Amino acid sequence: MSKLARLRPDNFTLALLCTVALATMLPCRGWAQPVFETLTTCAIALLFFLHGAKLSREAIVQGIGHWRLHLAVLASTFLLFPAMGLLTRLAPPEVVKPAIGAGVLYLCLLPSTVQSSIAFTSIAGGNVPAAVCSASASNLIGIFLTPVLAALLMGAHGRSGNEVAAVEGVALQLLVPFVAGHLSRPLIGRWVDRHKAMLGVVDRGSILMVVYTAFSAAVVQGLWRRLSGEDLLMVLLLDGVVLGAALALTTWAARLLGFNRADEITIVFCGSKKSLASGVPMAGVLFPAAQVGLLIVPLMIFHQIQLMVCAVLARRYAARAAAAPMPQVAKQASA
Repeated sequence: MSKLARLRPDNFTLALLCTVALATMLPCRGWAQPVFETLTTCAIALLFFLHGAKLSREAIVQGIGHWRLHLAVLASTFLLFPAMGLLTRLAPPEVVKPAIGAGVLYLCLLPSTVQSSIAFTSIAGGNVPAAVCSASASNLIGIFLTPVLAALLMGAHGRSGNEVAAVEGVALQLLVPFVAGHLSRPLIGRWVDRHKAMLGVVDRGSILMVVYTAFSAAVVQGLWRRLSGEDLLMVLLLDGVVLGAALALTTWAARLLGFNRADEITIVFCGSKKSLASGVPMAGVLFPAAQVGLLIVPLMIFHQIQLMVCAVLARRYAARAAAAPMPQVAKQASA
């Protein structure tokens, strides 16, 4: 029974599924559509403002010295993953529908997660300060790099219809609130740290609002007529292959490059994840509303797979550490 409980979707994933069901049965349309789009825009700005306010400069300074580790994580996130996404697009359209291939490619262009990467690194006994720095750097760089990669590899035009406007839209809607939040940390940092639970509700509520708006537009455009059960199985298979390859290659690369166990754990968990919290809002800025619902399906499924697989992997790392304890202060191994 305990094994089955481990496979149960987390509460946020269940909330996402309920949101999709609500958008399917009661999509916002007519006069409600622009209202929800405006609310979604405000929610996205608030979300990234809080991300910036939560980012601690002390954590960045503490972990920034591990530059080789950070380069390994960034290479996995923005080189290895996009290469796998492009390989997916090479599959015949009879095997992988172009819309599904586009969703998997978009997933591969996103930055790493922050909270879960740090949490799993801590559970497994990895280098937590370096994980904080790597995951935060990945998200910050992703605000710049993901829109550029999406424009180059996917022809993302944004709502206004051109690539430059797409990047500018991300800068205005995501980067400016993020920077404003971080600059305001000296004023609101203590309040933010004391109310992490409440801010988590705002964080997840913003994502649910984006998902509802995106899926409503997609449902109105006939999403479920274009996406079959076989398509969902294909997404599940592709997501599993991408995650498995990322975990295997990051583990192999970390050992080949001479990193110790603590740093290997950090590279594996920070370099194999993709951020739902960043990906859903970015999709809403980069792509027309009617495309976003279908585009984020691979990301939503990948989110749950990575949580389940990495939970098992973190426990295995922890069990190995208990059997063969390593030094408490883990330093980066020399090349």
